[in-house]
Amino acid sequence: MRIEEKFDQKLLVEGNDDQRVIWALCDRFKIHESFDVIDCEGISELLKEIPVRLKQSGIRTIGIIVDADSDISARWDKFKSIFDTLNYIIPEELPVDGLVVRIIDQISIGIWIMPNNDINGMLEDFISFLIPNDDRLLPIVKDHVSDIERKALNKYIPQHRSKAIIHSWLSLQEDPGIPMGQGITKRYLSIDEQICVSFICWLNRLFNEK
Repeated sequence: MRIEEKFDQKLLVEGNDDQRVIWALCDRFKIHESFDVIDCEGISELLKEIPVRLKQSGIRTIGIIVDADSDISARWDKFKSIFDTLNYIIPEELPVDGLVVRIIDQISIGIWIMPNNDINGMLEDFISFLIPNDDRLLPIVKDHVSDIERKALNKYIPQHRSKAIIHSWLSLQEDPGIPMGQGITKRYLSIDEQICVSFICWLNRLFNEK
């Protein structure tokens, strides 16, 4: 969802789900409102947006959140190539606590690759980690999805298995079928998990530390 931009700090995300999850987490953690969350409507458009934003006047910080999908190394190599072309030096390896780079007289940049900067996956995998450990429904949902796959009845590609699981789980909550962001707002999902705490620390380091 395109928004009216108010700040000199921007967080670029792939889609509407990412945008709403970020808003929900920021609300739950009472994050100081200091950056715009921009829905780039897909990874291709997000990658095109990077050089445009870096040339935009008045920008102080740019954060980027993308899915690792099936090859986190390839995703990181793509970013290294883009930023090298733009004369930004970033590490050979993605830090497990997320990238934050501050260089004098340059725009600060940050990168978080879902779910946790370390494994393949996507936003839905990150959200799955927020399901409480004692949840009794998740194992049943996973068994159901596995049974469907064994019978070759699934219409989704293997890489989207986590999407099938998390949205099936959300469809069985008190308010069935709500989006992931609302699952955070309604407290179906826990924000106490370490992956969530680490992500919020990265956001604060990038946008709210001088």
